[in-house]
This record gives sequence, C-alpha cells and structure tokens, in this order.
Amino acid sequence: MDLFLDIVNIYSIPEEMSKGAMVGNIALDLGLELNRLNSGNARMYSGDNAEYVALDKERGVLVIKEKIDREALCGKTTPCALHLQMILENPMELYRITVEITDTNDNAPNFQRTQMKFEISESAVTGATFMLEKAVDPDVGINGLQSYVLKPTENFVLKLHSQMDGDKSVEMILQKPLDREEQGHLTLLLTALDGGEPRRSGTVEIHVTVLDSNDNAPIFTQKTYQATMTENAPKETKLATVRATDADSGAYGAVTYYVSSPMSELFRVDPRSGDVTLTGSVDFEKASHYRLDIQARDQGGLSDSCTLIIDVLDVNDNKPSINILSMSNSVSEESKPATVIAMLNVNDPDSGKNGHVRCDIDESIPFAIKSTSDRFFSLLTDDTLDREKNSEFNVSVTCSDDGVPSLSSSVTLRLQISDVNDNSPVFERALYEGLVGENNGPGLAVLAVKAHDADWNQNARVTYLLEESSINGAPVSSYVSVNADSGVVHAVRSFDYEQIKSFYFCVRAQDGGSPSLYSNVTVKILIQDQNDNAPQILYPIQSGGSLVAEMVPRAADVGYLVTKVVAVDVDSGQNAWLSYKLQKATDRALFEVGAQNGEIRTARQVTDKDPVKQKLTVVVEDNGQPSRSATVNVNVAVADSFPEVLSEFTDFTHEKEKNENLTFYLVLALAAVSFLFICCLVVIISVKIYRWRQSRLFCQSNLPVIPYYPPHYADTGRTGTLQQMYNYEVCMTTDSRKSDCKFSRPSSQGVLIMDPKETLRRLQKEKDLLEDLDVSEEHNDLKHCS
Repeated sequence: MDLFLDIVNIYSIPEEMSKGAMVGNIALDLGLELNRLNSGNARMYSGDNAEYVALDKERGVLVIKEKIDREALCGKTTPCALHLQMILENPMELYRITVEITDTNDNAPNFQRTQMKFEISESAVTGATFMLEKAVDPDVGINGLQSYVLKPTENFVLKLHSQMDGDKSVEMILQKPLDREEQGHLTLLLTALDGGEPRRSGTVEIHVTVLDSNDNAPIFTQKTYQATMTENAPKETKLATVRATDADSGAYGAVTYYVSSPMSELFRVDPRSGDVTLTGSVDFEKASHYRLDIQARDQGGLSDSCTLIIDVLDVNDNKPSINILSMSNSVSEESKPATVIAMLNVNDPDSGKNGHVRCDIDESIPFAIKSTSDRFFSLLTDDTLDREKNSEFNVSVTCSDDGVPSLSSSVTLRLQISDVNDNSPVFERALYEGLVGENNGPGLAVLAVKAHDADWNQNARVTYLLEESSINGAPVSSYVSVNADSGVVHAVRSFDYEQIKSFYFCVRAQDGGSPSLYSNVTVKILIQDQNDNAPQILYPIQSGGSLVAEMVPRAADVGYLVTKVVAVDVDSGQNAWLSYKLQKATDRALFEVGAQNGEIRTARQVTDKDPVKQKLTVVVEDNGQPSRSATVNVNVAVADSFPEVLSEFTDFTHEKEKNENLTFYLVLALAAVSFLFICCLVVIISVKIYRWRQSRLFCQSNLPVIPYYPPHYADTGRTGTLQQMYNYEVCMTTDSRKSDCKFSRPSSQGVLIMDPKETLRRLQKEKDLLEDLDVSEEHNDLKHCS
C-alpha cells in the first residue's frame, strides 16, 4: 500500500546565500538511500511560490536555485520560511520541509521624501511637538530601524514613540523658543539608524521657516481613531473623519490635514474636512491592517498629530487552488481498498472560514478522498474495482471553502483500470449440436463453437482445444478437429451412419492470460443417414448352380399366395422403406406383387393353357433420393404333380449338359490328334469325371427347396417376410432324374421349425442391449465434459 508520511525537516539559511549553495543533506536527514530518490522520481513542490530551493538527486542535498530576498518574500513577517514538500513515488511518500530564511542587514533605512518643511511661529511655546515622517527599513529585528539622530539640537530634540506593530514614530519637540528676527530659517538633518552589522543609515533634511506669533496649536479630538473596511471596498469609500480644533481665529485658526505616513498611494485625507477615503486597492491577503499618521496644521505653522488604525476585513474572494502533487494514471483492478491513487495540495489564501477547505468526490464511484494533513489530500480506492464493469473513471474532485457564499474549484482526474485475468471464457450455449451427412468428405466444417471473455487484450484472446476422450475405443481427434482461433469443428474422417449414429465430445475454450482460465462445453454430432445401401434380397436365395422353383396348382384361386420376396435395407428412415413391383413375367396377367409386402399372388384363375414354367423378375426399390434397387428372379411351376414339374425343368438341364459335353469332346479330340498317350489318360480321366457328374445329378434335379432365413432375421410385419411357415419333406430314389417328390402336411417330427415370434424376441433383446450401451457411452461422455 502507498504511504503518506507527514515528516517535517527544518533548515535555517541566511538570505545572502548564493545560487547553487547547499541548504542541507535531505537524504541523510531522512534516512533515504540515493537510489530511492531516483527510483521514486523524487521532486520538490513549492505550491504557488517561486522555486528557490531545488533537489540534487545525485548527491541527495537541497541547493539554492534562485537568490532569495527575504524582504520581497516575507516583508515584515517573522519568522520568514519556505514551506516545501518532497514527493516520492512507488510507493508514494511525502515529506514536509521548512526552510527558514534569516535576515541580513542588506537594506538601509530610507525616507520617502528628500526633505521636510515646517513653518513655525516664533511664538511657539517650549514643548510644542512636530510629527516627522518615519523612515522605512525592510529589514527586521536588530537589522531594522532602531533610532533617529537630529542635528543640530540647539532648538529641537527628538522623541520616539513605540507603536503596537513594533514600529517607532518620531516627533520633533521645541526645547528653545525661536526668534524670527535672530534666525528666520533653520536647516536640520534627521538621520535614521538600524542595528545591523555593518550599521546602515538614511537621512532627510528638515527646513524650518520661522513665522510670526501663533500661540495656539491645533488639537485633535482623539489621539487614535479606529476604522474598518472590507478588502473589496471600492475606491473613494469614506473610511473615517478626523477632526482637530484651533483656538486661534482668522488664518491662524484654519486647520489643514494631511497624511504624514507613507500610505498616500492607498489613502487620502481631505485637507479641509478631515475625511479619510480609499484611493487604491486593498487585499487582506497582503495586509490585514493599516496605520495612518495624520497631521493637522494651522496657518501659523502649529500642528498636532493623531493615528488612524484601519482594520481590513477578509472577504471570500479567492477560490481554492488545486495542485496535483502525484498521480497514477493506471490502477490495477485487483488493487486493495485504501490504495493511494493521487496526492493533492489545496490552497486558499483567505483566512478563517473563508480559507478552510474541504474536498469531495462523487459517492457512487469506488474512490474516496481524505485529508492527510493541513491542505493536503489523498485520493484512495474505497472499494474493489472491476474493469469489466468500468474500464475508466473520470474522478471529479471539487474543493470548496466555508465562506458565504462558498467558492469552489474542480479538477478531473482520468483513471484507467488495468485488466487482470479474472474471467473465464463463457460459451454462447450450454450444448452445441451439429448435423453431418454420412459419407462426408474429410475436412468438412460441421459447426462452430463460440466463447467470449469479458477481460481485455491478451486476457480475452480465446483459444479452442479438444478435450482428450475416446469414441468407440478411438481418440476423439481421429473423428473431429477444432480450429484453435475460430472454433470451427471439422470432420477428420468420413462417417458411416450404419456404424455410428451420434457421438459426444468436449471443447475447451482457454484465454491467453497468465495463469490462463478456461471452460468446457459439450458438443453432440448427429450423423444423418444417406441412401448409400441398396436393398438386399433375403429370399428367394439366388444360387449359381441350382434352380429354385415355386409350385402353383392349376386349381389355385385368385389371390393364391405363391411365395414372398423378402428384402432388407440397412439404411434407416425413408431410405429403408421398400416397395416391390413386377418388372418382367412370362405372363403378366397371371401374377401380381404386393407393393408393400412383396407377396406374389395369382391375379386370375390358373387355366390348363398356362405354361408350366413361369419366370418372374421382381424389382425391390427403397424410398431414398436417389433410390436404389435390387432384382430377383423367381421361377414358378404351374403343375399339379411333381413329376410334371421335373420333366419340364429336366429338359433345360439336359440341354445345358449337352452343350457342356460337346465342348468337352472337342477338347479331347484335339488332344488325341496331338498326343496319343495323353489322349488315353484323358479318356480314363473323362470316364471318371463322367461318373462323378452322374452322382451329382441328384443335387441338380431342380426340386423345390425349403426357404432359407438368416440366423438373426425376423419378420416384423413391415419388411415383407413370410407370415406363414412351409415345411417340405422330400423323398428321392437312387435315380434322381426319375424319383418322385412327396409333399406332406406340416409336421413337427423330424422337421426344423423356425418360430418368427421367438426370433423377433431374441432380436429385440439384442437391439435393446446395443441401445443401452450407446446411451451409457453418451452419458459417460457428458459426465466427462462437465
């Protein structure tokens, strides 16, 4: 905390000291190091006075800057002193220094006039007094005016009168009667002497003209008159009236008044009426009272004297003067209460209540002003500061006196509040959500997070960072990145909705302060499904070697369920909504396909004219944009018996086999021509191959097969799976080409039956388990963020 020290050091110097002379070693007297004077920017403050004394910071001493004239500085005031202040900063310190100036006898007594003239009647009685003009000596004490000497002293002697203000008035007293006939004119020499070393003096000539007899001198009604006036009184203001009477008559009884003291430039007395008026400007701050010596003289040369004491009343005509001794332009917002911000010196030259000063500031600001000593004030912090609320204060200091009416002066101090990193970045939202379509390109900008810091400059510079976490076992930085300056979140990889639907991570906003402050926010990324998967056909199964056919009896009615095309789409939403339509058919009028469930049914009554072998091409389309599709070929046999079906589909097999054998024999013939030995081996191998192919004819008999379902597939009623279960029991002979096929009723013995409901329940449990795992992982991410 800054300090305000009220320590007074007093030095005494003679006024004749030359410029550059040392006054005293202030550093030694105050116990200060020389480097403290330099680091604290030590300087002297003298208020409105001229700078007579300066500080030599290199030596730590006070020296005379300007030659001092004690009389010009203080006049008759004793003691005469310079009141200085030495100010240091970092921390603020103030020391009061008083330099007392002792008087030297550098001024001689001086008379305003070079001569004085008197006209004295020869009839003047012994003891008649004549007031003489006083000499003026600016010096004080022993160096001031001490005595007068009159020469010659045959007719007159001197009489000194000590006055209340310390001055001496002098009168000339007639001790021997005059004789005009003997000596009509006298010349006297009046010498004024001081008491200094060396002794100085001033002289004036007194010329006395001896007149004829005038035996009565004027007499004042009072020896001392009192008058008061205000310092702002206008010129020609009547202050008092003095009156003297003369018992003589005629010309010897006419009295004339005049001022004998050196105040004629400020006051005038009317020579006839004795009215004393103001002729100049009076300032209480320069002199609070005046003393006038007034003389009354008749035409015969006789005179009398009196004194008029004028007291000047102070008027509140001076505003307080505010001087800034030291001030900090910048204040840290973490400054504690009672920290000194500035030091002020306030002067009011008026006296009493008119010179009593108080200073005030606005109470709504966190500052206070206190008086540390007479006419010195300190501006301090009164409360905690917050730059984010107020970054600058214009403190108006008003100093007013207690006069009526009161006068005041103001000064405005501009204070900047320096920033401290006391605010963390704050995000605009508590949770950010971003949507990105799957199959996006790496580097795609998903969203931007934004945080604001109420601090200033470097303390408000926000940098964005990814908080370390994992998503499905991989670091979050392998999924997304965040721009450190803008807060834009970019995708690092291409996302697949079928693998991950959403994920959470945390972004940290960190400011540039020291130490830095930060805050976190949770970001949720939602993956939007794209139609990037075509429907997959689950049934009927398309195999390269075997031929699958569905049998329809010729007695089937309209709407007979032939089979059902089962397909799925791993996409979601409308991208997974499937529709079915018949693309090609041997007889389009015979079959129709359910657009929503994929069921193939007869559209009309089957007739004997309808061919046995029917081939249908079904297209499965999803609802995405653009849509994707898959096709499946369904072979349908219109027959009442199984042998009829075999004969029809066997011809197709034989033709295929015949073509294959023809190619085989051509290769054998070509090989036999070239290589007879090899041909034999080929014949043997061909026989073995032939027999092996005969054994496989059982598998290529193109009989109807049992529908195949994937292990985890369930019909939910929306994707178009079979709603019924069909069991086939197949009995064959060793000659698979001629074997009979027996269709039996559904049986639970020896037949694998798949329960769709049980499959659906098992799949629903697995789905719930996966969702619980995803939710648990999201909660863990949120908990880690907060």
